[in-house]
Amino acid sequence: MRRDPSILHLDLDAFFAAVEQRDKPSLRGRPVVVGGTGGRGVVSTASYEARAFGAHSAMSTIEARRLCPPGTAFLSPRFPAYKRTSELVMSLLRELSPLVEPVSIDEAYVDLAAGGHELSVDGVTAMATQLKATIAEATGGVTGSVGVGTSKSLAKIGSELDKPDGLTVVPAGEELTVLHPLPVRSLGGVGPATAERLAQVKVTTIGDLHRLSLIDLTSLVGQAQGAGLYRLARADDDRPVITDREAKSVSAEETFARDLTDAARLTAEIDALAARVGSRLQRSGTSGRTVTLKVRRYDFTTLTRSQTLPQPVDDPRQIAEVARRLLGGVDRSGGLRLLGVGVSGLATFVQGDLFAEGDAVEAATAEGLAAEPVPADPRPGPAVVAWYPGQDVVHAQLGSGWVWGSGLNRVTVRFEGPRTTPGPVRTLAADDPDLRPGDPPDWAD
Repeated sequence: MRRDPSILHLDLDAFFAAVEQRDKPSLRGRPVVVGGTGGRGVVSTASYEARAFGAHSAMSTIEARRLCPPGTAFLSPRFPAYKRTSELVMSLLRELSPLVEPVSIDEAYVDLAAGGHELSVDGVTAMATQLKATIAEATGGVTGSVGVGTSKSLAKIGSELDKPDGLTVVPAGEELTVLHPLPVRSLGGVGPATAERLAQVKVTTIGDLHRLSLIDLTSLVGQAQGAGLYRLARADDDRPVITDREAKSVSAEETFARDLTDAARLTAEIDALAARVGSRLQRSGTSGRTVTLKVRRYDFTTLTRSQTLPQPVDDPRQIAEVARRLLGGVDRSGGLRLLGVGVSGLATFVQGDLFAEGDAVEAATAEGLAAEPVPADPRPGPAVVAWYPGQDVVHAQLGSGWVWGSGLNRVTVRFEGPRTTPGPVRTLAADDPDLRPGDPPDWAD
Protein backbone atom coordinates (compact mmCIF):
# COMPACT_ATOMS: atom_id res chain seq x y z
CA MET A 1 0.00 0.00 0.00
CA ARG A 2 1.36 3.42 -0.96
CA ARG A 3 1.58 6.66 1.01
CA ASP A 4 -0.45 8.57 -1.62
CA PRO A 5 -3.50 7.76 -3.78
CA SER A 6 -1.38 7.14 -6.86
CA ILE A 7 -3.02 4.17 -8.61
CA LEU A 8 -5.94 4.91 -10.91
CA HIS A 9 -8.42 2.34 -12.19
CA LEU A 10 -10.63 3.10 -15.18
CA ASP A 11 -13.66 0.98 -16.05
CA LEU A 12 -15.60 2.04 -19.14
CA ASP A 13 -19.34 1.99 -18.44
CA ALA A 14 -21.36 -0.79 -20.16
CA PHE A 15 -18.72 -0.51 -22.86
CA PHE A 16 -20.08 -2.64 -25.72
CA ALA A 17 -23.59 -1.26 -25.28
CA ALA A 18 -22.26 2.31 -25.01
CA VAL A 19 -20.44 1.98 -28.33
CA GLU A 20 -23.60 0.60 -29.93
CA GLN A 21 -25.65 3.53 -28.62
CA ARG A 22 -23.04 5.99 -29.85
CA ASP A 23 -22.98 4.52 -33.36
CA LYS A 24 -26.75 3.96 -33.56
CA PRO A 25 -28.61 7.15 -32.54
CA SER A 26 -32.01 5.43 -32.60
CA LEU A 27 -30.84 3.28 -29.65
CA ARG A 28 -29.81 6.11 -27.36
CA GLY A 29 -31.80 5.99 -24.16
CA ARG A 30 -33.20 2.55 -25.03
CA PRO A 31 -32.38 -0.85 -23.52
CA VAL A 32 -29.53 -2.51 -25.45
CA VAL A 33 -28.21 -6.03 -24.90
CA VAL A 34 -25.01 -7.19 -26.64
CA GLY A 35 -24.09 -10.87 -26.87
CA GLY A 36 -25.28 -14.08 -28.45
CA THR A 37 -28.62 -13.36 -30.10
CA GLY A 38 -29.69 -16.97 -30.67
CA GLY A 39 -31.65 -19.26 -28.41
CA ARG A 40 -28.54 -20.43 -26.54
CA GLY A 41 -26.78 -17.08 -26.48
CA VAL A 42 -25.26 -15.38 -23.42
CA VAL A 43 -25.32 -11.67 -22.58
CA SER A 44 -21.93 -9.98 -22.81
CA THR A 45 -23.00 -6.43 -21.87
CA ALA A 46 -26.31 -4.78 -21.02
CA SER A 47 -26.85 -1.03 -21.17
CA TYR A 48 -27.93 0.69 -17.98
CA GLU A 49 -31.42 1.03 -19.44
CA ALA A 50 -31.52 -2.79 -19.82
CA ARG A 51 -30.01 -3.32 -16.36
CA ALA A 52 -32.96 -1.45 -14.89
CA PHE A 53 -35.09 -4.44 -15.97
CA GLY A 54 -32.67 -7.00 -14.49
CA ALA A 55 -30.51 -7.87 -17.53
CA HIS A 56 -26.81 -8.37 -16.81
CA SER A 57 -23.67 -9.96 -18.25
CA ALA A 58 -23.35 -13.78 -18.21
CA MET A 59 -27.16 -14.12 -18.16
CA SER A 60 -28.73 -16.24 -20.89
CA THR A 61 -30.17 -14.22 -23.75
CA ILE A 62 -33.47 -16.04 -23.30
CA GLU A 63 -33.71 -14.77 -19.73
CA ALA A 64 -32.76 -11.24 -20.81
CA ARG A 65 -35.52 -11.31 -23.46
CA ARG A 66 -37.99 -12.35 -20.80
CA LEU A 67 -37.02 -9.48 -18.51
CA CYS A 68 -36.62 -6.65 -21.02
CA PRO A 69 -39.54 -4.82 -22.64
CA PRO A 70 -40.51 -4.97 -26.34
CA GLY A 71 -38.26 -2.77 -28.43
CA THR A 72 -35.10 -3.79 -26.58
CA ALA A 73 -32.20 -4.08 -29.03
CA PHE A 74 -30.48 -7.48 -28.96
CA LEU A 75 -27.26 -7.11 -30.96
CA SER A 76 -24.33 -9.31 -31.87
CA PRO A 77 -20.91 -7.92 -30.87
CA ARG A 78 -18.89 -5.72 -33.25
CA PHE A 79 -15.37 -6.25 -31.94
CA PRO A 80 -13.60 -4.05 -34.51
CA ALA A 81 -15.66 -1.07 -33.31
CA TYR A 82 -14.93 -1.83 -29.66
CA LYS A 83 -11.22 -2.33 -30.34
CA ARG A 84 -10.87 1.04 -32.10
CA THR A 85 -12.48 2.86 -29.19
CA SER A 86 -10.46 0.91 -26.62
CA GLU A 87 -7.17 1.68 -28.36
CA LEU A 88 -7.98 5.38 -28.28
CA VAL A 89 -8.78 5.28 -24.56
CA MET A 90 -5.58 3.35 -23.76
CA SER A 91 -3.56 5.93 -25.70
CA LEU A 92 -5.08 8.69 -23.56
CA LEU A 93 -4.10 6.79 -20.41
CA ARG A 94 -0.52 6.46 -21.66
CA GLU A 95 -0.37 10.24 -21.92
CA LEU A 96 -0.82 10.29 -18.12
CA SER A 97 1.86 7.74 -17.31
CA PRO A 98 4.25 5.28 -18.95
CA LEU A 99 2.91 2.58 -16.61
CA VAL A 100 -0.51 1.48 -17.88
CA GLU A 101 -1.82 -2.03 -17.28
CA PRO A 102 -4.76 -2.97 -19.51
CA VAL A 103 -6.84 -5.62 -17.75
CA SER A 104 -9.34 -6.06 -20.58
CA ILE A 105 -10.64 -4.15 -23.56
CA ASP A 106 -12.53 -1.73 -21.28
CA GLU A 107 -10.49 -1.66 -18.07
CA ALA A 108 -6.99 -0.54 -17.03
CA TYR A 109 -4.78 0.53 -14.14
CA VAL A 110 -2.51 3.60 -14.31
CA ASP A 111 0.47 4.34 -12.04
CA LEU A 112 0.16 8.10 -11.53
CA ALA A 113 3.38 8.28 -9.50
CA ALA A 114 5.34 7.15 -12.57
CA GLY A 115 3.87 10.09 -14.48
CA GLY A 116 5.32 12.63 -12.08
CA HIS A 117 1.93 14.04 -11.06
CA GLU A 118 1.00 15.96 -7.93
CA LEU A 119 -0.59 13.29 -5.74
CA SER A 120 -2.68 15.21 -3.25
CA VAL A 121 -6.37 14.32 -3.08
CA ASP A 122 -7.25 17.59 -4.81
CA GLY A 123 -4.58 17.03 -7.44
CA VAL A 124 -5.61 13.50 -8.42
CA THR A 125 -9.31 14.46 -8.27
CA ALA A 126 -8.75 17.28 -10.76
CA MET A 127 -6.65 15.01 -12.97
CA ALA A 128 -9.24 12.23 -12.98
CA THR A 129 -12.07 14.68 -13.67
CA GLN A 130 -10.20 16.01 -16.69
CA LEU A 131 -9.41 12.47 -17.87
CA LYS A 132 -13.08 11.49 -17.79
CA ALA A 133 -14.05 14.57 -19.80
CA THR A 134 -11.28 13.94 -22.33
CA ILE A 135 -12.36 10.31 -22.81
CA ALA A 136 -16.01 11.25 -23.30
CA GLU A 137 -15.13 13.91 -25.87
CA ALA A 138 -12.61 11.77 -27.77
CA THR A 139 -14.87 8.69 -27.94
CA GLY A 140 -18.07 10.45 -28.91
CA GLY A 141 -19.73 10.11 -25.52
CA VAL A 142 -18.48 6.81 -24.06
CA THR A 143 -18.07 7.34 -20.31
CA GLY A 144 -15.88 5.69 -17.72
CA SER A 145 -15.89 5.37 -13.95
CA VAL A 146 -12.63 6.06 -12.14
CA GLY A 147 -11.25 5.03 -8.78
CA VAL A 148 -7.97 6.31 -7.32
CA GLY A 149 -6.36 4.82 -4.24
CA THR A 150 -3.20 3.68 -2.52
CA SER A 151 -3.43 0.18 -4.04
CA LYS A 152 -4.89 -1.62 -7.02
CA SER A 153 -7.65 -3.20 -4.95
CA LEU A 154 -8.71 0.18 -3.50
CA ALA A 155 -8.64 1.82 -6.94
CA LYS A 156 -10.79 -0.92 -8.45
CA ILE A 157 -13.29 -0.83 -5.61
CA GLY A 158 -13.40 2.96 -5.95
CA SER A 159 -14.33 2.73 -9.63
CA GLU A 160 -17.29 0.50 -8.71
CA LEU A 161 -18.70 2.75 -5.99
CA ASP A 162 -20.24 5.45 -8.18
CA LYS A 163 -21.23 3.96 -11.53
CA PRO A 164 -21.87 5.06 -14.19
CA ASP A 165 -19.60 8.01 -14.98
CA GLY A 166 -18.40 8.20 -11.38
CA LEU A 167 -15.21 9.21 -9.60
CA THR A 168 -14.02 8.08 -6.15
CA VAL A 169 -10.68 9.00 -4.60
CA VAL A 170 -9.75 7.06 -1.45
CA PRO A 171 -7.30 9.19 0.55
CA ALA A 172 -4.33 7.61 2.29
CA GLY A 173 -5.29 6.66 5.82
CA GLU A 174 -8.99 6.25 5.04
CA GLU A 175 -8.81 2.86 3.33
CA LEU A 176 -10.46 0.90 6.13
CA THR A 177 -13.15 3.53 6.60
CA VAL A 178 -14.15 3.00 2.96
CA LEU A 179 -13.70 -0.76 2.93
CA HIS A 180 -15.38 -1.96 6.10
CA PRO A 181 -19.03 -1.07 5.36
CA LEU A 182 -18.89 -2.74 1.92
CA PRO A 183 -20.24 -6.27 1.29
CA VAL A 184 -17.64 -9.03 1.13
CA ARG A 185 -18.51 -9.55 -2.55
CA SER A 186 -16.73 -6.23 -3.23
CA LEU A 187 -13.38 -7.98 -2.74
CA GLY A 188 -11.82 -9.77 -5.67
CA GLY A 189 -12.00 -13.52 -5.26
CA VAL A 190 -15.23 -13.60 -3.24
CA GLY A 191 -17.82 -15.38 -5.36
CA PRO A 192 -21.31 -16.58 -4.44
CA ALA A 193 -20.11 -19.80 -2.79
CA THR A 194 -17.47 -18.06 -0.66
CA ALA A 195 -19.96 -15.34 0.31
CA GLU A 196 -22.47 -18.03 1.32
CA ARG A 197 -19.88 -19.80 3.45
CA LEU A 198 -18.89 -16.55 5.18
CA ALA A 199 -22.54 -15.62 5.74
CA GLN A 200 -22.99 -18.85 7.68
CA VAL A 201 -20.67 -17.39 10.34
CA LYS A 202 -22.33 -13.96 10.10
CA VAL A 203 -19.62 -12.38 7.96
CA THR A 204 -21.36 -10.19 5.39
CA THR A 205 -19.22 -7.04 5.26
CA ILE A 206 -15.49 -6.46 4.83
CA GLY A 207 -15.52 -5.13 8.40
CA ASP A 208 -16.87 -8.48 9.58
CA LEU A 209 -14.12 -10.18 7.58
CA HIS A 210 -11.49 -7.95 9.21
CA ARG A 211 -12.49 -9.26 12.65
CA LEU A 212 -11.70 -12.87 11.73
CA SER A 213 -8.28 -14.24 12.62
CA LEU A 214 -6.10 -15.65 9.88
CA ILE A 215 -6.54 -19.14 11.31
CA ASP A 216 -10.33 -18.86 11.34
CA LEU A 217 -10.42 -17.46 7.82
CA THR A 218 -8.16 -20.10 6.28
CA SER A 219 -10.16 -22.85 7.97
CA LEU A 220 -13.29 -21.46 6.32
CA VAL A 221 -12.10 -20.88 2.75
CA GLY A 222 -8.71 -22.54 2.44
CA GLN A 223 -5.10 -21.49 2.88
CA ALA A 224 -4.46 -19.52 -0.30
CA GLN A 225 -7.80 -17.73 -0.53
CA GLY A 226 -7.96 -17.12 3.20
CA ALA A 227 -4.52 -15.51 3.28
CA GLY A 228 -5.43 -13.30 0.33
CA LEU A 229 -8.73 -12.14 1.82
CA TYR A 230 -7.07 -11.53 5.20
CA ARG A 231 -4.67 -9.07 3.54
CA LEU A 232 -7.29 -7.37 1.37
CA ALA A 233 -9.61 -6.81 4.36
CA ARG A 234 -6.72 -4.84 5.87
CA ALA A 235 -6.01 -2.87 2.67
CA ASP A 236 -2.71 -4.75 2.42
CA ASP A 237 -2.06 -4.81 -1.33
CA ASP A 238 1.35 -3.95 -2.79
CA ARG A 239 0.84 -5.27 -6.32
CA PRO A 240 2.58 -3.04 -8.90
CA VAL A 241 1.11 -1.75 -12.14
CA ILE A 242 2.56 -3.99 -14.86
CA THR A 243 2.74 -2.63 -18.40
CA ASP A 244 3.26 -5.87 -20.33
CA ARG A 245 0.49 -7.88 -18.77
CA GLU A 246 -0.19 -10.86 -20.99
CA ALA A 247 -2.60 -13.47 -19.72
CA LYS A 248 -1.81 -17.06 -20.61
CA SER A 249 -5.28 -18.30 -19.70
CA VAL A 250 -8.72 -17.19 -18.55
CA SER A 251 -10.53 -19.25 -15.93
CA ALA A 252 -13.25 -19.22 -13.31
CA GLU A 253 -13.93 -21.62 -10.49
CA GLU A 254 -16.38 -22.08 -7.66
CA THR A 255 -16.03 -23.87 -4.31
CA PHE A 256 -19.30 -25.22 -3.00
CA ALA A 257 -20.55 -25.00 0.56
CA ARG A 258 -21.67 -28.63 0.25
CA ASP A 259 -20.30 -31.40 -1.98
CA LEU A 260 -22.37 -31.71 -5.14
CA THR A 261 -23.51 -34.98 -6.66
CA ASP A 262 -26.58 -33.96 -8.67
CA ALA A 263 -25.79 -34.11 -12.39
CA ALA A 264 -28.20 -31.31 -13.30
CA ARG A 265 -26.71 -28.97 -10.69
CA LEU A 266 -23.17 -29.75 -11.87
CA THR A 267 -24.17 -29.05 -15.45
CA ALA A 268 -25.71 -25.73 -14.43
CA GLU A 269 -22.53 -24.79 -12.55
CA ILE A 270 -20.38 -25.57 -15.59
CA ASP A 271 -22.64 -23.47 -17.80
CA ALA A 272 -22.35 -20.54 -15.36
CA LEU A 273 -18.55 -20.83 -15.19
CA ALA A 274 -18.30 -21.07 -18.98
CA ALA A 275 -20.43 -17.92 -19.27
CA ARG A 276 -18.01 -16.05 -17.00
CA VAL A 277 -14.97 -17.28 -18.94
CA GLY A 278 -16.54 -16.53 -22.33
CA SER A 279 -17.56 -13.05 -21.21
CA ARG A 280 -14.01 -12.27 -20.06
CA LEU A 281 -12.54 -13.59 -23.31
CA GLN A 282 -14.90 -11.47 -25.37
CA ARG A 283 -14.25 -8.38 -23.25
CA SER A 284 -10.49 -8.76 -23.73
CA GLY A 285 -10.82 -9.52 -27.46
CA THR A 286 -9.14 -12.92 -27.21
CA SER A 287 -9.99 -16.57 -27.75
CA GLY A 288 -8.28 -19.86 -26.94
CA ARG A 289 -7.94 -23.38 -28.25
CA THR A 290 -7.60 -25.44 -25.06
CA VAL A 291 -10.52 -25.90 -22.67
CA THR A 292 -9.65 -27.22 -19.20
CA LEU A 293 -11.93 -28.61 -16.49
CA LYS A 294 -10.72 -28.57 -12.89
CA VAL A 295 -12.39 -30.80 -10.31
CA ARG A 296 -11.79 -31.18 -6.58
CA ARG A 297 -13.42 -34.29 -5.16
CA TYR A 298 -14.90 -34.84 -1.69
CA ASP A 299 -11.56 -36.23 -0.46
CA PHE A 300 -9.70 -33.07 -1.65
CA THR A 301 -8.00 -34.81 -4.58
CA THR A 302 -7.81 -32.40 -7.51
CA LEU A 303 -8.03 -33.48 -11.14
CA THR A 304 -7.76 -31.55 -14.40
CA ARG A 305 -8.90 -32.64 -17.84
CA SER A 306 -8.25 -30.71 -21.05
CA GLN A 307 -9.18 -30.79 -24.70
CA THR A 308 -7.50 -28.80 -27.47
CA LEU A 309 -9.80 -27.72 -30.29
CA PRO A 310 -9.01 -27.18 -33.99
CA GLN A 311 -10.05 -23.50 -33.79
CA PRO A 312 -9.88 -20.95 -30.96
CA VAL A 313 -13.18 -20.24 -29.20
CA ASP A 314 -14.68 -17.54 -27.01
CA ASP A 315 -18.30 -18.69 -27.20
CA PRO A 316 -19.59 -19.71 -23.73
CA ARG A 317 -21.79 -22.38 -25.33
CA GLN A 318 -18.85 -24.11 -26.99
CA ILE A 319 -16.72 -23.83 -23.84
CA ALA A 320 -19.54 -25.30 -21.75
CA GLU A 321 -20.10 -28.12 -24.23
CA VAL A 322 -16.45 -29.20 -24.04
CA ALA A 323 -16.35 -28.85 -20.24
CA ARG A 324 -19.49 -30.96 -19.83
CA ARG A 325 -17.96 -33.62 -22.04
CA LEU A 326 -14.80 -33.58 -19.89
CA LEU A 327 -16.90 -33.86 -16.72
CA GLY A 328 -18.51 -37.00 -18.13
CA GLY A 329 -15.12 -38.73 -17.84
CA VAL A 330 -14.63 -37.84 -14.17
CA ASP A 331 -15.63 -40.03 -11.23
CA ARG A 332 -18.21 -37.94 -9.36
CA SER A 333 -19.14 -40.52 -6.74
CA GLY A 334 -18.85 -39.04 -3.27
CA GLY A 335 -19.43 -35.53 -4.55
CA LEU A 336 -17.42 -32.60 -5.86
CA ARG A 337 -16.20 -29.69 -3.71
CA LEU A 338 -14.98 -27.46 -6.54
CA LEU A 339 -15.44 -26.97 -10.26
CA GLY A 340 -13.32 -24.79 -12.52
CA VAL A 341 -13.43 -24.03 -16.23
CA GLY A 342 -10.56 -22.40 -18.12
CA VAL A 343 -9.41 -21.57 -21.63
CA SER A 344 -5.73 -21.31 -22.60
CA GLY A 345 -3.66 -21.04 -25.74
CA LEU A 346 -4.94 -17.49 -26.15
CA ALA A 347 -4.78 -15.48 -29.35
CA THR A 348 -6.17 -12.17 -30.56
CA PHE A 349 -9.88 -12.54 -31.17
CA VAL A 350 -10.93 -13.57 -34.65
CA GLN A 351 -14.65 -13.13 -35.26
CA GLY A 352 -16.12 -16.52 -35.94
CA ASP A 353 -19.45 -17.83 -37.11
CA LEU A 354 -22.05 -15.63 -35.51
CA PHE A 355 -24.81 -17.90 -36.80
CA ALA A 356 -23.75 -21.23 -35.35
CA GLU A 357 -26.09 -24.14 -35.82
CA GLY A 358 -29.07 -23.85 -33.52
CA ASP A 359 -29.08 -20.04 -33.40
CA ALA A 360 -32.23 -18.43 -34.72
CA VAL A 361 -32.12 -15.34 -36.89
CA GLU A 362 -33.86 -12.21 -35.71
CA ALA A 363 -36.76 -10.49 -37.42
CA ALA A 364 -37.54 -6.78 -37.35
CA THR A 365 -40.91 -5.29 -36.67
CA ALA A 366 -42.27 -1.83 -37.26
CA GLU A 367 -42.08 -1.11 -33.51
CA GLY A 368 -38.43 -2.12 -33.02
CA LEU A 369 -36.18 -5.13 -32.79
CA ALA A 370 -38.27 -8.26 -32.48
CA ALA A 371 -38.26 -9.91 -29.08
CA GLU A 372 -38.78 -13.36 -30.61
CA PRO A 373 -36.89 -15.05 -33.48
CA VAL A 374 -38.56 -15.88 -36.78
CA PRO A 375 -37.79 -19.30 -38.26
CA ALA A 376 -35.73 -19.40 -41.41
CA ASP A 377 -37.58 -19.81 -44.70
CA PRO A 378 -37.73 -23.57 -45.41
CA ARG A 379 -38.38 -23.08 -49.12
CA PRO A 380 -35.52 -23.95 -51.49
CA GLY A 381 -33.74 -21.05 -53.14
CA PRO A 382 -30.38 -19.42 -53.67
CA ALA A 383 -28.05 -18.99 -50.71
CA VAL A 384 -28.16 -15.56 -49.10
CA VAL A 385 -25.84 -13.67 -46.80
CA ALA A 386 -26.38 -14.47 -43.10
CA TRP A 387 -26.85 -10.94 -41.82
CA TYR A 388 -26.69 -10.52 -38.05
CA PRO A 389 -28.37 -7.88 -35.87
CA GLY A 390 -26.21 -4.82 -35.31
CA GLN A 391 -23.92 -5.52 -38.26
CA ASP A 392 -22.50 -2.51 -40.12
CA VAL A 393 -23.60 -2.39 -43.76
CA VAL A 394 -23.38 -0.10 -46.79
CA HIS A 395 -25.96 0.19 -49.59
CA ALA A 396 -24.93 1.63 -52.94
CA GLN A 397 -27.95 3.99 -53.07
CA LEU A 398 -29.10 4.31 -49.46
CA GLY A 399 -25.73 4.73 -47.76
CA SER A 400 -24.42 3.37 -44.45
CA GLY A 401 -26.47 1.74 -41.72
CA TRP A 402 -26.84 -1.34 -39.58
CA VAL A 403 -28.87 -4.53 -39.65
CA TRP A 404 -32.03 -4.21 -37.61
CA GLY A 405 -33.15 -7.80 -38.17
CA SER A 406 -33.32 -10.57 -40.77
CA GLY A 407 -35.29 -13.65 -41.72
CA LEU A 408 -37.36 -15.18 -44.53
CA ASN A 409 -34.69 -14.12 -47.07
CA ARG A 410 -35.11 -10.46 -46.14
CA VAL A 411 -32.96 -8.05 -44.19
CA THR A 412 -34.15 -4.88 -42.49
CA VAL A 413 -31.65 -2.04 -42.22
CA ARG A 414 -31.76 1.26 -40.36
CA PHE A 415 -29.74 3.84 -42.28
CA GLU A 416 -28.05 6.09 -39.73
CA GLY A 417 -24.69 6.77 -38.14
CA PRO A 418 -23.12 8.24 -35.01
CA ARG A 419 -23.42 11.84 -36.23
CA THR A 420 -26.87 11.63 -37.83
CA THR A 421 -30.37 11.82 -36.46
CA PRO A 422 -32.27 8.50 -36.10
CA GLY A 423 -32.56 7.23 -39.65
CA PRO A 424 -35.14 5.51 -41.83
CA VAL A 425 -35.76 1.77 -41.85
CA ARG A 426 -35.85 -0.19 -45.10
CA THR A 427 -36.52 -3.89 -45.73
CA LEU A 428 -34.51 -5.37 -48.62
CA ALA A 429 -33.92 -8.73 -50.20
CA ALA A 430 -31.23 -10.55 -48.25
CA ASP A 431 -29.31 -11.04 -51.51
CA ASP A 432 -29.66 -7.42 -52.66
CA PRO A 433 -26.55 -6.88 -54.83
CA ASP A 434 -26.27 -3.26 -53.65
CA LEU A 435 -25.98 -4.26 -49.98
CA ARG A 436 -22.66 -5.31 -48.48
CA PRO A 437 -21.03 -5.56 -45.04
CA GLY A 438 -19.38 -2.32 -43.97
CA ASP A 439 -16.68 -1.09 -41.62
CA PRO A 440 -17.51 0.45 -38.24
CA PRO A 441 -18.53 4.08 -38.71
CA ASP A 442 -16.17 6.89 -37.75
CA TRP A 443 -17.81 8.70 -34.84
CA ALA A 444 -15.47 11.68 -35.32
CA ASP A 445 -16.23 12.13 -39.02
